[in-house]
Amino acid sequence: MVLLLGATGLLGRNVLQVLLERGIEVRALVRSSLDVPGVDIVRGSILSKEDLMAAAGGCSAIINCAGTTDMALPAVEDFLPVNRDLPAMLCEVATLSGINVLVHTSTANTIVTGTSDHPSDESAPFGPPYDKSPYAISKKAGEDALLEYGAAHPELRIVIVNPGFMLGAYDSKPSSGQMVLLGWKKPLIFVTRGAKSILHVRDAAVAIANALEKGRGRYLLTGECIKLKDYYRLQAKVCGYRQLCLEFPNWIVDCVGRIGHILGLIGIHNDIYPHNVRQLEYEEWYSCVRARRELGYTLTPVEDAIRDFVKWHYGVEANN
Repeated sequence: MVLLLGATGLLGRNVLQVLLERGIEVRALVRSSLDVPGVDIVRGSILSKEDLMAAAGGCSAIINCAGTTDMALPAVEDFLPVNRDLPAMLCEVATLSGINVLVHTSTANTIVTGTSDHPSDESAPFGPPYDKSPYAISKKAGEDALLEYGAAHPELRIVIVNPGFMLGAYDSKPSSGQMVLLGWKKPLIFVTRGAKSILHVRDAAVAIANALEKGRGRYLLTGECIKLKDYYRLQAKVCGYRQLCLEFPNWIVDCVGRIGHILGLIGIHNDIYPHNVRQLEYEEWYSCVRARRELGYTLTPVEDAIRDFVKWHYGVEANN
């Protein structure tokens, strides 16, 4: 049996689906309800060691898809309990419970982006612009805790996956699906000049399920680097509507970040802090060669990810 954390989120729900399709028994530790047949549901807090120990009993592996991702949170301390402290606690829980596999979800933002000629791999350091992001800083701290523990306890096989920007079904909040909604059937949209590494969330879920049997260390699960302008042109084409997409110059984006900073100073939390908007000026170039080779990672066309989100969220088929 596998203990799954974060089962109600976009990635966790897709991981749950893949595990069930493979006939793997799953126990999910959740705070709220999760109406999925065949899943052993345990109510509790992922930040409670007592609840984690109770849920881990009888399990052979832990998959952690939980994370604090709210970009309106202003400080690193807001992210640390789930993004740093939970992974560290899971190491201890795994050891005490006789579990020898721990798969943890981090983010590609803990690895500095490369270029189109030289995309970054897992050996690249943590760097700009992500090293100013409280979210990315907390995720890097979680990775460091896991890698340090794994070096001292080789009997616990720790796999860290670093996904890019995921789209697809089961995005109930929605989370990254907000990107789709931002441009949905709008005649005019403005975007920044950056590019995202976009992948189908199910591809990441399959790689995570594969990691139960193989792999160790960090793996970039990244996709096609697509400029935001080109992404929205693709979305309009896939979904069958017309749209004019224009790019903001970077100086306007920087001004927006300054506004977000001022709002934060007067106590108005927002998601346009400078460290957030500056990331939208960068192009995310990553190599997923290691994950392809060791985790069987594959890439589904971004068009299919858009279609699956639209079908899940709106209940309609994309036109093309």
